[in-house]
Amino acid sequence: MSNDGVNAGRRRFLVAATSVVGAAGAVGAATPFVGSWFPSAKAKAAGAPVKVNIAKVEPGQQMIAEWRGQPVFIVRRTDEILANLGKLESIVADPESAASVQPEYVDKKTRAIKPELLVLVGLCTHLGCSPSFRPEVAPADLGADWVGGYFCPCHGSKYDLAGRVYKAQPAPLNLPVPPHSYESDEVIVIGVDQEKA
Repeated sequence: MSNDGVNAGRRRFLVAATSVVGAAGAVGAATPFVGSWFPSAKAKAAGAPVKVNIAKVEPGQQMIAEWRGQPVFIVRRTDEILANLGKLESIVADPESAASVQPEYVDKKTRAIKPELLVLVGLCTHLGCSPSFRPEVAPADLGADWVGGYFCPCHGSKYDLAGRVYKAQPAPLNLPVPPHSYESDEVIVIGVDQEKA
């Protein structure tokens, strides 16, 4: 009796089965490797534009949104706040925002697309602390000349309500203005340039 016929069939079966298992293992090993080339959903969301409804922000008030893991301050400025910006030009370090991080389509003095709505990245340009919104006029701790703005509690940097840093402060630059646009009168899109909206 010869076993050649049985062994050849068995051999073909074992070779085919081993090839299938090996191919499945190769696909299983390659999938996470190839997947690592593409950003995760979390990474995509971190850089994605953010829509913010500003309808409930009252004049003189601020709301805080988050974009790319950073706080974004949105302030609805009053006529009085806008008038005070002109009075501060001699005491802010960069009144024309020449060295500031801001889009070209933003007015250099009001630092906004619409003067009444200010949009700023809420991180001090000194060491990245988050400044406090201090809209009150002449508080005891900030002095009689204070007409509202931002005060950094970490090292004392002061900014006006256009995010412009005062002279002789630890912070070297004005607060950054992120790219943003208006989807409507009530919705701001942070992360999309006005020119591309």
